[in-house]
Parts: sequence; C-alpha cells; structure tokens
Amino acid sequence: MNERTGVITFQGNPLTLIGDEIKVGDKAPKFSATDNGLAPKSLDDYAGKVLILSAVPSLDTPVCDMETRRFNTEAASLGDDVKILTLSMDLPFAQARWCGAAGVEAVQTLSDYMNASFGEAYGVLIKELRLLSRAVFVVDKGGVVQYVQYLKEITEEPDYDAALEAAKKLV
Repeated sequence: MNERTGVITFQGNPLTLIGDEIKVGDKAPKFSATDNGLAPKSLDDYAGKVLILSAVPSLDTPVCDMETRRFNTEAASLGDDVKILTLSMDLPFAQARWCGAAGVEAVQTLSDYMNASFGEAYGVLIKELRLLSRAVFVVDKGGVVQYVQYLKEITEEPDYDAALEAAKKLV
C-alpha cells in the first residue's frame, strides 16, 4: 500500500497517509464500512445518488462534531438525490450514541473500524494514529469523483460551501 508522508499535519506535526490520493475525475473507489446497526455498507449501497463523503478522525472531537452537525443542517437543502456520509474509525456504538446526543439524522455515519477499507481506498488512513484524516469527496451519480479536499492540517474545518456547491451542481 502506498504511503504518503508530509502531506498532512496534526497540530503541526507531520503524519503519514496510507493509500493513493484521489483526484477529480477518478472512479470512486469501492469500500466497505459498518453502519450504526452493525450492518455492512459499501459504495454500491448508494448507487444513483450524489454522495458527499466526509472523513473525520473522531466524532468525539470538537472540529469533527462541528463538521458533522454542519453537514447535517445543510442536508435539508440538498434533496433526496444527495446522501451525506461521515466516516470515522469510531465504533458503530459510539457513532450511534453521538448521533442521538447531537440530533444528527440527515447524515449517515459509517465506521471504518473493521478493516480501514475506506481509509486505505481514499488515501486518508493515518499510519501513526490509525484514524482517518479529515477530507471531503463529492461523487456524482455515475460514481465519478467531482470534488476533493484533503485538509493539510486535520484540526481545520473543510470548505463547506465548495463541497455543497459541487454536490448541488450534480443534482
């Protein structure tokens, strides 16, 4: 598996990402993850939808909490053709607890804890921490990546407006 060093930092400290960098125009890589009810989910489960894939280190951190709540609020204006998925290494039980406490219902959280399939496929698995780095991908209905933002510093928020605009153009 490809390792990319020095492309991200955590509080200024460089980290290593495992997996290839995804670029606009790439076919969205297949992945498997686990939903809050412990059911397996894959990219195929969302075929025909525009996807906003939000990778975060942990929902129990301030920026990840803020980001997921923001995407949850924005989901109402996107319509039924757009699905927002937040992926992290948090256990499904922790994700379900967090969603319940935060009132998050429009964003679906998926756990990559089992085999880091999403993290490796999208190049966001942090080698040193075994967490996902912060990144946002927008995938069109045909499964092609149309927007990518890897955050250089994982404690920073993504460009919500750019990701949302990219998704809206695809509906």
